[in-house]
Amino acid sequence: MKRMTWMILICILLQSFWLPQSFAEGVDDKTKESSFAVPQSVLSISKENTYKNATQDLPYLQPSELAQKLLDSTEEEIENPDLIRLMNESTVQFARLGFATKLSIYLGAWPLSYESEGTEVNWEYQKVNTNFIDNRGGNAPRKMSYYQEQQKKISGGLTAKIPNAGAVEKMMMIYAAEKTNLPLAFDTVIGQGTRKSQTYNVPPQQAGYLYGYVPAVHEKGNVTYGEVYFTLRGGKPILEVKNITDQGIGAWIPVQDHLSFTFIASTNLR
Repeated sequence: MKRMTWMILICILLQSFWLPQSFAEGVDDKTKESSFAVPQSVLSISKENTYKNATQDLPYLQPSELAQKLLDSTEEEIENPDLIRLMNESTVQFARLGFATKLSIYLGAWPLSYESEGTEVNWEYQKVNTNFIDNRGGNAPRKMSYYQEQQKKISGGLTAKIPNAGAVEKMMMIYAAEKTNLPLAFDTVIGQGTRKSQTYNVPPQQAGYLYGYVPAVHEKGNVTYGEVYFTLRGGKPILEVKNITDQGIGAWIPVQDHLSFTFIASTNLR
């Protein structure tokens, strides 16, 4: 009897310590995933957009054999696609170096990597259009749909001045695009005359407003900078990184060819 009692107590303790934690972890994962799920009010306009935005190609680079050896030779993580491209375009002719035992070439101060501290989506980042129908004198509902009155360009960017901003933007956009699975670009244009077929009913005795917003991702984290040297020691090429510093940075990155719609019907003009 005592043995059975102890077994029951152990099972209860295991459930109290393990099950809630596992459940909480599952909830957290689902919450993170749902925060990037596209709401029903957000629609793609890639086909309807009268301005054809250029597809933003993320600068993924496969390191060459030499570049990979150099990346593996340092403990510092290097993600900067511009620096990797520089190493990909480099060659080393060992026969021309004679008997030199050490050679060091300063490649410059570079942003090396980006570490995210938070990724959020503002589905109503910037308003780009307002459609209006006045049905206050009507006796029957009227339908309205989205029509872009003027061409609008929405630009994102870093929230502060930072050295080598272009390379930092690329690293942040690569991370944010992978994290959210959204089509991101630092510039997106909504062309004049762009239409969307979804209709909204404006009741009689009311005015209808249909607002269009461009969504954007807010990315924030830290950039690691360092002075990079290409060094030969005993004929072996390595990278040396000195004077390493970290700098906090944020960025707004618009979601390309997407609009968030908000419809409001009111008895009073807004």
